[in-house]
Amino acid sequence: MTNPLLAHWDTDFEIAPFDQISDADFAPALDEALSQHKAQIARIAADPTPATFANVIEALETPSQGLEQVLSVFFTVAGADSNPQREELQRAFSPKLAAHFSEVTANKALFARVNAVWEQRDQLDLTPEQSRVLMLTHRGFVRGGAALEGAQDQRMQAIKGRLATLGTEFTQNLLADERDWFMELSEADLEGLPDFVISAARAAGAEKGAAGPVVTLSRSIITPFLQFSPRRDLRQKAFEAWAARGANGGATDNRAIAAEILALRAERAALLGYDSFADYKLETEMAKTPAAVRALLMDVWKPAKAQAEADAEVLAQMMHDDGVNGDLEPWDWRYYAAKRRKAEHDLDEAELKPYLQLDRMIEASFACANRLFGLEFAPLDVPLYHPDCRAWEVTRDGKHLAVFIGDYFARGSKRSGAWCSAMRSQAKFPKEQSPIVINVCNFAKGDPALLSWDDARTLFHEFGHALHQMLSNVSYESISGTSVARDFVELPSQLYEHWLEVPEVLGEFATHAQTGAAMPPELLKKVLGAATFDMGFQTVEYVASALVDLAFHEGAAPQDVMAKQAEVLQDIGMPHAIAMRHASPQFAHVFSGDGYSSGYYSYMWSEVMDADAFAAFEEAGGAFDPERAAALEKYILSTGGSVDPAELYTAFRGRLPGVEALLKGRGLAAK
Repeated sequence: MTNPLLAHWDTDFEIAPFDQISDADFAPALDEALSQHKAQIARIAADPTPATFANVIEALETPSQGLEQVLSVFFTVAGADSNPQREELQRAFSPKLAAHFSEVTANKALFARVNAVWEQRDQLDLTPEQSRVLMLTHRGFVRGGAALEGAQDQRMQAIKGRLATLGTEFTQNLLADERDWFMELSEADLEGLPDFVISAARAAGAEKGAAGPVVTLSRSIITPFLQFSPRRDLRQKAFEAWAARGANGGATDNRAIAAEILALRAERAALLGYDSFADYKLETEMAKTPAAVRALLMDVWKPAKAQAEADAEVLAQMMHDDGVNGDLEPWDWRYYAAKRRKAEHDLDEAELKPYLQLDRMIEASFACANRLFGLEFAPLDVPLYHPDCRAWEVTRDGKHLAVFIGDYFARGSKRSGAWCSAMRSQAKFPKEQSPIVINVCNFAKGDPALLSWDDARTLFHEFGHALHQMLSNVSYESISGTSVARDFVELPSQLYEHWLEVPEVLGEFATHAQTGAAMPPELLKKVLGAATFDMGFQTVEYVASALVDLAFHEGAAPQDVMAKQAEVLQDIGMPHAIAMRHASPQFAHVFSGDGYSSGYYSYMWSEVMDADAFAAFEEAGGAFDPERAAALEKYILSTGGSVDPAELYTAFRGRLPGVEALLKGRGLAAK
C-alpha cells in the first residue's frame, strides 16, 4: 500500500489528506523521501555538463515533492497537535534532517558547480530575480560551511546536528512544563473574576480532567487571571509557575541546554571567520551589525524605562492604598494596571471582551483584506489535522490564489504562542503552485469564543503574515512569501495590526456576543484612547528580552545563562516589577532554532517601518487608500525575498524610516 505522505494528493487544492495519514506513516515516509532527495542532489552534483543556472540553481529549486509533503505535514502536527509518539519522532527526525541538509551544504562537488555559476554570473543574462536567487544560494552554501575542509568541515556538521537535537529538546521541555502545570481553583477563588475568565478556567479544567476550574500556563488564561484576580497569593503562585517554565530542575530544565546552544553557535561562527555569532547572523539582515541593533534598542529603551518607572510609582501607590505593604511585584503589575485603566479610561476588559468575538474578528481581518487587495474568502469542507481547524479558499476576481487554514484554540497538545506557516509556498517554477497557509493561535475556548484586545491584535498580526504568503508572486519557492530577512519579515504582520484600530472596522465588526449591538461610540473612543496605555511596561519587557538575546550572542558564550541574563538586566536598570517577556529557559524564539537568535530585536526593527508605513496611508486617502494598498502589494507583499528589503521599503515609501514614528505610535515620544 502506498504511503499517503508520498502519494500524489488528489484532493481539493492538493491539501494533505489528513484523514488518511497516521503517525506510523511518518518514519518510513521520511526515510524514503530523504533517499529520493539524496539521489536528486547527487545527480545535480555529478552532472558532467558545464554548470549553468538551469542545471544547477534551477535544479536545486526543483522541489523534492516527497520530502516537502512529509515535512509540511509532520511539522504542522508536531507544533499544533503533538502527542508522545510525535514528540519521539521529532527527537529522532531533528538530527537526521540536520545531517541530511548539512550533507547537501558540505557536498564539495555540488558547491563547486554552484560556485562555477556564481563566477560567471556577469555573463549569464539573468533576470533580477534569478540574480537574487543565485546570490542567495551561493551565500547560503558559504555560510553553511561549504568552503570548510577537513576537521573544520567535520566539526561544522557535528555542530549542526547537535544544535538540531538541542533545539528540539528545548521546545519539548517547554511544552511539557506548560502542559503539566495547572492550579485548581475553588468556587471561592473565582470571586472577583469576570465571567469570561471563569468560563475559560472551567473549560481548561474540563480539558485537564480536573474536578473544577483551573488556571493553566496558556497565555490566554494566565494573563487575564493576573489582571483580575484580587487574590495576591494566587497571582503570585501562578506568575511564579509561568516565570519558572524551563527552569524547574529535573528532566525538563532548559538552562544547561541553552548554555550549550550558545557555545555551539559561537564555535560555528568562529569556524566561519566571524568575531561572534551576532556578527555572523546579522550580516544578512537589514540591521547588518550588532552595534546597529543595540543603538535601536537603546533609543527605545530609555523613554520606555522612564515611562515604566513613572507608571510603577502610580501602581505601587494604588497597592499601598489597598493596604498591601512592600514593593510592587511582577504579579501585581497587571492587576493594578487593569484597575488603573478602568479608573483613567473607564475601560474594563470585561466590558470590552463581549464585543471581540473570534468569528467577528476573523470576518474583520478578511474584510480588510478584501477592501485593500480584493481578496474573497469562501469556507472549505475538507479533512484537517484537528477538529478545531477551519479552512477557506482565497480568490481574487474569481481566480484561486490560496488556501487559508485557521487553528485558533489553546490545547495541551499545542505549543504556546502564535505563528504562521505555509504547508506549501507560492511558486511558478518548475510549475505554478498556489500557497496553503496556516495561522495557529492559542485563544481560550468559549461559546462564543471571546478575545482580549491583545488576542485580537495577535489574530490580525498572524493574518498579516498569511497575506505575505498568499499574495506572493515570484518564480522561485526559495524566495517566496515570508522568505525574507528576519528583521523585515515582521513588517507585513505588524503593519496589518493597525487595521484593527481603524474606527470603521471596529464599528462594523465589534458586535456584542449576546445582543449583536455594535460597540457603542463611547466605548470605541475609550478603546482607541487607551491604545498606548501601559506601553512603558510592554516595551520594557520586550526590549529587555531583545537586549539579553543580543548579549548572549555578541561576545563569548556565557557558561551560566541565568547569571548573564541577570548581569544584562542589572546593567540596563530593569525595573523590579517587570519581568522579561521571555526569560532565557523559556525563550523559544531564540533557543528552539536559529530563526530569531540574535534576531529578537527584529520585531522592533520592523515596527519602525510599520509605524512609518501606516502613516503613509494616513497621509494619503486613509486606511484603505487604494494607491497605497496597491503599492504595499507591489513592493512588499508580492515580492518575497526577490529584492533587497531596504530597496523594497524605499520603493514603497520613498525613504527609510527613523525611530520617531515608532515612539509616537507607542506614546513614548517626548512631549
